[in-house]
Amino acid sequence: MANKYGEAALIAARMDTYGKSITPAARWEQATAKLYPTNPSAQRKGGPRFAFLSLCEAGLVKGIPAGQYAPSNKGKSYALRAVALLNAGTHKSVSTLWAEVTDGEEIAHNSQMDVVLALWKNDLIVRSA
Repeated sequence: MANKYGEAALIAARMDTYGKSITPAARWEQATAKLYPTNPSAQRKGGPRFAFLSLCEAGLVKGIPAGQYAPSNKGKSYALRAVALLNAGTHKSVSTLWAEVTDGEEIAHNSQMDVVLALWKNDLIVRSA
């Protein structure tokens, strides 16, 4: 099983919205509140949240239409590059993905790749043909 942020991504992506339009940000907030009920800072952690929102924004999360969901930030490209690498079949682990998307820079991993891999392994990422 994925770490808790990967699990949050799965909960958010699979969330039954009962016909209501619930934004990806609201989905993420509900999922992290469920997994981290007494830890507001874990609920607000930016890396995994922006990874999920960036994938949603690009229309890469099944069942969530593309739209403006993620603020512009340097980390936005990490999740998108990771999906491209997974589509190419060249990288399959958190560590290899992270090393490639950061071009080997010494940047702390903040669970972004856990989000991407959890969605990928559960067939919730739109894959290229």
